[in-house]
Amino acid sequence: MDVELNVTYITIDGYVELHKYRYLYCSIMFTVYILIVCCNSTIVSLIVIHKTLHEPMYIFIAALLVNSVLYSTTTYPKILFDILSRKETITYPLCLFQSFVYYTMAGSEFLLLAAMSYDRYVSICKPLQYETIMRKTTVIILLALSWTVPVCELTVSAVLYANIRLCNFTLKGIFCNTSVYTLQCARSLTLSLYSVFMLLHVALFPLLFILFTYTRILIISYRSSKTVRRKAAQTCLPHMLVLISFSCFITYDVVIVRLESDFPKVARLIMTLLMIAYHPLFNPIIYGLKMKEISKHLTRFLNHIKLHR
Repeated sequence: MDVELNVTYITIDGYVELHKYRYLYCSIMFTVYILIVCCNSTIVSLIVIHKTLHEPMYIFIAALLVNSVLYSTTTYPKILFDILSRKETITYPLCLFQSFVYYTMAGSEFLLLAAMSYDRYVSICKPLQYETIMRKTTVIILLALSWTVPVCELTVSAVLYANIRLCNFTLKGIFCNTSVYTLQCARSLTLSLYSVFMLLHVALFPLLFILFTYTRILIISYRSSKTVRRKAAQTCLPHMLVLISFSCFITYDVVIVRLESDFPKVARLIMTLLMIAYHPLFNPIIYGLKMKEISKHLTRFLNHIKLHR
């Protein structure tokens, strides 16, 4: 006996002349994805292998780079499949799952950046208490909270989205992000309020905490010796650059997309491609070049590869 399943399909309508530039799209996306995986995995591997990098700051960096790989893996394989299969559709449950994983990783990134700022604050402002405060247990708790809090909050959001009625079945994008919000027939007040709560809880509050800790670091560093100021600049600058990069990333994704701005289709596609490409590549480049210890091991690794060619 055949059972007909009632599955809702969403059409992905974010590409420009896909039939004409199909293989160009595929080549670019595949190349970028491989670069993201290789660059992030290289830095993570260096941190895992070298015991000198088994410190809280580098552990948080490794977690951040793992996040980059995970949310890239959430988007790129499906995009490549759509391009090659010539079926730019996705089922609504799968769309919700993609959005769930994507924003779970995004939320955990803010919390990881907050944990990193706290680590830098203790290291620079309370150096004598650093070993006592930033123990292995503390690091494990911070990592666990950074991943479990977004998972719990996004689970509630996914359940709310799963129960809404859809009237629009065309997504103005190339993957499922906040544009899923535009598919519902009527704006749900509960969903809107909960979305604001999540944005405050996993983005704004951690951002304010980060700004507070770095302000304190700047004040303490200004009043201290050149050695302290140099240490603060070397370790805090990469984190601030990553924070600025990620804030721009989230601002476009949450605000511009959700307001349904009447961007030209080409401009929207270019912005989306930049959004999912530059930040996952930006992180390993910044940490690989600006973090002295990582840069040292990376240089040795690259020299070792050259010698064995």
